[in-house]
Amino acid sequence: MEILKADSLFKKFGNTFAVNNVSLSVDEGRIFGMLGPNGAGKTTTIRMITNIIYPDSGEIMIMGEKLTPKLQDKIGYLPEERGLYKKIKVIEQLEYFGQLKGLSKKEANHSAKKWLEKIGASGWDNKKIEELSKGMAQKIQFVSTVLHNPPFMIFDEPFSGFDPINTELIKNIMLEMKSEGKTIILSTHQMYQVEQICDEILMIDQGKVVLSGALRDVKKNYGKNHLVIEYYGNSDFLQQISKEKILDYSNNRVELKIDNYEEAQEILKMAMTDNQITKFSVEEPSLNEIFIEIVSKMRGISNESK
Repeated sequence: MEILKADSLFKKFGNTFAVNNVSLSVDEGRIFGMLGPNGAGKTTTIRMITNIIYPDSGEIMIMGEKLTPKLQDKIGYLPEERGLYKKIKVIEQLEYFGQLKGLSKKEANHSAKKWLEKIGASGWDNKKIEELSKGMAQKIQFVSTVLHNPPFMIFDEPFSGFDPINTELIKNIMLEMKSEGKTIILSTHQMYQVEQICDEILMIDQGKVVLSGALRDVKKNYGKNHLVIEYYGNSDFLQQISKEKILDYSNNRVELKIDNYEEAQEILKMAMTDNQITKFSVEEPSLNEIFIEIVSKMRGISNESK
């Protein structure tokens, strides 16, 4: 079942197109990654999908129906700009948000306590938001998004403010919700998280779609042109390699873009002259590298200037 279909969305602010002919489709039970640099048009697109702002033109369908305010109860939306009331107790706040989404106070209370236990926040009921750390408050914001059990959720930078342990917790909850048939749009700059949990991606730059499709196909289409070498010794051999081929360099580790496997073997020979090689691997490029390459081409940025 197609949960979301957005067709030819346009949105202009002044003389600038924030969203310029963006279309996307998200099926039930999938995690869909929406990517792009700051100012690319991601949040504007999300705000149109959630009926916060209206497109200048284009059509949005949710679960086969044209988007209207009555469908908002079927959507859980975690905005990038958080919106909790600092002086109100956690349980009262969650009851309030639950009632806004159609739950009774009793239902909202029951769901809130279940979720607080799930995220390791039992006993926070009577704490005020201003008494919580940024990460703790972010957990409450997450619960406020999902406590009414929506079939469709949109998370804009959901890992912001979380340490690695809580990031893993939220990621696993998302995967659990996917296994229950829920549908998720995830907008984030953390590419490795996208690679771990997303099924499809849409990349936007300057308001336009620059890449879309199944994550597996996107990476496959870029081929195995990513060489990773880890070594003990010195990095003098890198002086023999064109700077444009060096994607990332750190202490005793280098990532390079290669044209073929024969080139990889030549680089290995150079590296072995004064080094002990601990890793030599030809891989598909990371989503982060694909992202940088596409956006750099769009912006006319050379590899040396990055």
